[in-house]
Amino acid sequence: MIDPPRTAIVTGASRGIGQAIARRFMAEGWRVITCARAGAPDVCQRDPHWTHHFSVDLADAASLARFVGEAAGVLGDGPLHALINNAGVSPKTPFKERLGVLNGPIDGWHQVFALNFFAPLLLARGFAGNLHRGRGAIVNVTSIAGHRVHPFAGSAYSTSKAALSGLTREMAAEMAQLGIRVNAVAPGEIKTDMVSADYEAFIPRIPLDRMGTPEDVAGTVFRLCTDDFAYVTGSEIYIAGGQELY
Repeated sequence: MIDPPRTAIVTGASRGIGQAIARRFMAEGWRVITCARAGAPDVCQRDPHWTHHFSVDLADAASLARFVGEAAGVLGDGPLHALINNAGVSPKTPFKERLGVLNGPIDGWHQVFALNFFAPLLLARGFAGNLHRGRGAIVNVTSIAGHRVHPFAGSAYSTSKAALSGLTREMAAEMAQLGIRVNAVAPGEIKTDMVSADYEAFIPRIPLDRMGTPEDVAGTVFRLCTDDFAYVTGSEIYIAGGQELY
């Protein structure tokens, strides 16, 4: 008897790291449910393992609740084996500056925390029952900027990711009783469409002498959701080519 495919939910999957994560799970034969503000990317729609995509603003409480309800309808009483909280935002002020302590509206901070911190919390709550049935794993995507001052990451973004690191540990402790593992990955300089040429200056500070790729992140995220990491929870893995060493 062939086991049914495992199921993963990936947020922020329309491009970049999120899309690479979704593609990796699909390549491994998992059924994948995605969400993003934008529509589903063509590469996902062409894959038979991609089953549903929801256009949703996870920073909006009503929109998030609607997504949880609709995705739960897809899952029914079935198991969920992985929840990947990848969606995030690093906004700029009207003057194209990173949102910091002394500049930009405080409402901007609320919006950053709504997506980068509260959305992972609410999604973990919303899918806890399905994750319990699947003895599943949650992976939160944090950032190297949550652990050190980064010149291109504003204070709002950095502190929201630091808070998500702390939440990962607390979630791991509480959700272990449900058989759910919770870990995080902290990417460093990852080459996506959002990265400007300024980031090239970081390469001499990276021991592996290159920027990372979305696929580097996707591989680590996938493995964290497999039985290879069945005894790992509450951990945060840097995907930074050794940049965190300095």
